[in-house]
Amino acid sequence: MTTIIKAADAAQFLGLVPHLLGFRATRSIVLVPFAGSRSLGAMRIDLEPQQSGPGSAPAVLVEAPSDTIDRIAATAIGMVCRIAEADAVAIVVYTDEPITGGDLPREQIARALARRADACGIELRDALCVAGNGWASFLDPERPDGGHPLHLLRGDEAAARLLPLGAGDQHTGAELPAVDPTRRADVAQALEALTAAVDGAPSALVDAHLDPRALQTLARLDDVPELLEDLLVQDVASASPFDAALAVLCLSRPSLRDVALLQWSGSMRDGDAALDAQLRWEGGAPYPEEVGARLWGDGSCPDPDRLARGLVVARECAALASGARRATVLGLCAWLAWAQGRSTVASAYATQACEIDAEAGLAEIVLAFVNTTHLPDWAFHRAAA
Repeated sequence: MTTIIKAADAAQFLGLVPHLLGFRATRSIVLVPFAGSRSLGAMRIDLEPQQSGPGSAPAVLVEAPSDTIDRIAATAIGMVCRIAEADAVAIVVYTDEPITGGDLPREQIARALARRADACGIELRDALCVAGNGWASFLDPERPDGGHPLHLLRGDEAAARLLPLGAGDQHTGAELPAVDPTRRADVAQALEALTAAVDGAPSALVDAHLDPRALQTLARLDDVPELLEDLLVQDVASASPFDAALAVLCLSRPSLRDVALLQWSGSMRDGDAALDAQLRWEGGAPYPEEVGARLWGDGSCPDPDRLARGLVVARECAALASGARRATVLGLCAWLAWAQGRSTVASAYATQACEIDAEAGLAEIVLAFVNTTHLPDWAFHRAAA
């Protein structure tokens, strides 16, 4: 079922933008592509750097040279052009800077985006600025001093109902869940027993036999795809220490973590294929290109609910893990966030992983994606759908 909300004017349209994003953007440029009169979702880029270091995404500096502004505008409109059905775009600049008199902040980037859209044959529906003290259109020569009042941007009731409950800004969700120290210690103890048993340490195997829960838990590794599918419906936060430890064990081993990545972005059948490919690769066979391509964002559009549930599981496991294990799981968190189009959150997870382990491979890949504004191919197909 598709819900269509018509924006009668600029104020109502700006009230709709948070619904299109799934959060309320701050210090951002948002592009809303259109096919005729129908919106095709929304894209967001940072208006200014949010952090320093390897996870810093490209952003529009206040005093950026004109060639930098033009390059960022070309990249942004280029993303709109990747949506085959898109023939128009609306631009919204969100900034804390004030409107001074009739002058709007960040007009340079707005004009650059408008020029690039025109050069690409994309109609510009509007270019709006939501500033610290008001809002207005860059295209309105008669805008009032200080802009229009912000309280006009409430949006209509239908749009408000569609925005996720408690939705924050683009940074929301970048922090891991809080875990009680006692529970973390219990899970760590169970994880130590499970890990030693899997790795074949004799003393640990004796301990495992003393606790039937360990053997019962390890038996679930006989069918890894089924286990990963169960995790999507299991509440890891309230699972027994051994069940939670098993989840951490799987997601903190790169080979099994990658199976989870492919299965949660596809289906259980994809998990079976990924596990088979992993076992063959460990035996010396080449890794199938079609399986590896998924990592780069190629292939059919994933089920957004599976990605979201997978991220919930991965975040909880990362919160329970420590050291290199946490770094490995954070890499999965980063990829799942990136696959949902949440590059800011993905960058935060990946940066945390690299701070723990400088050679956190998947996290480094996601940071490269963010820094080069690389989005999964399905993001553009999903917008068109």
